[in-house]
Amino acid sequence: MPSDLETSLTALAEILLSRGLRVVTAESCTGGGIASAMTDLPGSSGWFECGFVTYSNDAKMRHLGVPPGVLEQYGAVSEETVRAMVAGAVTHSDGDLAVAVSGIAGPGGGSAEKPVGTVWFAWGNAEHQMAECCHFPGNRSQVRALAVAHGIRGLCRWLSC
Repeated sequence: MPSDLETSLTALAEILLSRGLRVVTAESCTGGGIASAMTDLPGSSGWFECGFVTYSNDAKMRHLGVPPGVLEQYGAVSEETVRAMVAGAVTHSDGDLAVAVSGIAGPGGGSAEKPVGTVWFAWGNAEHQMAECCHFPGNRSQVRALAVAHGIRGLCRWLSC
């Protein structure tokens, strides 16, 4: 794990522990990479609740309660979807806050509107979320690694670590 990512995770862990909060992940294109990075940190059982890897639209609807209309109207890679993923992750777990990510890691699957490297993030709880779209360069593994790091750092920003 890169040292800057470990620094972000350590700061995140400290703030979560000090506030008695537990985090949940709702991941698509990162395939559980955020949850994996979080649980690489010793002591993560004190603040990490669980992770949902909802790669398919059906899984997003079934496990996170993402409304079918959101997926039909906006697609899986959208602000609306990741906000619904955050709300669903918190609602369907004992977590207090969540990070959600959905994107196009490539090499295929992109379009003119949503090219490869497009990744949507959301951070928050069932009532309030912050969302952001990023466009990451590189191959599949590079896009996924950048998305994992950005997801963790965004959670720190949401909590003001």
